Amino acid sequence: MENSSNFSELIKTNKIWAIGSLHSSLDSFQSIKKYILSNFESGDKLIFLGNLIGFRDKSKEIIDEVLQLRFNLMAKYQLKHSDIVFLRGAQEEMFSKLLQLHIAPNPIEILEWIFSHGVDQTIISYNFDPDEFRKIVTQGTIQINKLTTKINNQISSNAGHKEFFSNLKHAAYTDTMEVLFVNRGVDISRPLSAQNDCFWWGYQNFSQINKPYFSFKRIVRGYHSNTHNDIENAKTRILCTLFKQPLENKQILAGIFSKNGDILELFESN
Repeated sequence: MENSSNFSELIKTNKIWAIGSLHSSLDSFQSIKKYILSNFESGDKLIFLGNLIGFRDKSKEIIDEVLQLRFNLMAKYQLKHSDIVFLRGAQEEMFSKLLQLHIAPNPIEILEWIFSHGVDQTIISYNFDPDEFRKIVTQGTIQINKLTTKINNQISSNAGHKEFFSNLKHAAYTDTMEVLFVNRGVDISRPLSAQNDCFWWGYQNFSQINKPYFSFKRIVRGYHSNTHNDIENAKTRILCTLFKQPLENKQILAGIFSKNGDILELFESN
């Protein structure tokens, strides 16, 4: 996987398969994976809308499953690397902060905050003890650096994992510029080129968007914090959210879209 830009443009597209936040729901992903393998067609694209990892202790395993799906589709349909896209979600962003904890000005506070938001389960999947991090983080930069080096080495020892984390995109869009794919939100007052981290942290009142964002008449996102998801009326709205609260819910929402923004199908894990 090669990362030349924070954005991915989907070119010469038939259908676009978009998968909402997985949050390490390994068992639920199996039915989604099976459905994709049975119905994917030549010219289709696949995009994961961020938050593959976190909240459950199967982050390492879910990355393995997703990469295996990527390999199978690329081999069968002779896809380009750019035909399968992975977006950065809040979970991937917080995990990246953990890997850089040795340069953080307030490592103790950062560690407790990201652990309280599900990152502790991700390091468990890589065979690390959260309590070891809590202990080491009080011992200074040198000891923290030794620990982050260990977990970086562990990531590198798993085939494709380092490349996965190094090639996450901020957003994706079709070459028609009519469909935009993000993890959580967009600052609607700014163009894509001037966005900040609201892609994965969200933007105030974004859920109420009721008019196109520049040329984008459909925005598809993979996560929101609202308890209500108006997925039943998604075809008549600008915003289509492929996620259902609460976080304890292991269902995975997914959809198939045309390059012009039409919702062709919405489905969920068994």
